[in-house]
Amino acid sequence: MPDHTRVLIIDDHPLFRKGLSQLLGLSSGFTVVGEAASGQAGIEQAKSLEPDLILLDLNMKGMNGLETLRTLRDLEVDARIILVTVSDAPDDLIAAIRGGADGYILKDNDPDEILKLVDSAMHGRTAISPELTSLLATALREESVVEQRSQASLTERETAILKCLAAGMSNKLIARELEIMESTVKVHIRNLLKKLKFRSRVEAAVWAVANHLG
Repeated sequence: MPDHTRVLIIDDHPLFRKGLSQLLGLSSGFTVVGEAASGQAGIEQAKSLEPDLILLDLNMKGMNGLETLRTLRDLEVDARIILVTVSDAPDDLIAAIRGGADGYILKDNDPDEILKLVDSAMHGRTAISPELTSLLATALREESVVEQRSQASLTERETAILKCLAAGMSNKLIARELEIMESTVKVHIRNLLKKLKFRSRVEAAVWAVANHLG
C-alpha cells in the first residue's frame, strides 16, 4: 500500500463528490487528486493522473459505473476500484465484483464505515458493505451448486493461498506467510481463479468464507 493514497472520484452527483472528498480529507492517508462527473471523463483522468484508488458511482448518466469499470480494467489501469452506490441489488453487486471491482460500498453507510472499508481495500482486503456480504456469499453458494464448483481441483499451495484470501490477506502478506515470492502468489491466484471459474480475488475470498475455508 502506498504511504499516501491518491484518490480519483467518479460520480455525476456534485454534492456527493464534494462530501466524499471532504470525508477522505479527514484522513491523513488520502489525497483526492481528481474528480470526474462522467465515466468517460473519469477514464481520461485515470490515465493521466494514475491514482492508487478510484471511487466509482454505479448509476451514472451516459456511461454507467459497470461500463466504466470494465473499460478501466481493459485499459489495465493499475488502481484499486471501489463502487460506491445506493444499489443493494445482488445482481449489481455480483456484476461489479466480476467486472474487476475491489469493493462495493453503499452510500448510506456511516462515514466511519466508508473510511474503514476504503482503507481495507488499500490493504488488499475485501471492501464490501457488511450487509451485502451475506447476499454475495449466498449467490455464490447457490451458483456453486449448479456449477459443481469445488476446491478439490486445487493444489495444496493453491488451497493455502485461497485460505489466505479468505482471511483478507494481501499478496505481500501471503508471500510472507507462505515464504514465497509475491510474483509466485500472483501466478497461483490466477490459476486458482481459473480452476474455480471466478473472475476476481474478492469473489473467490467471499466464496471461500461461505464454504468455511477461512
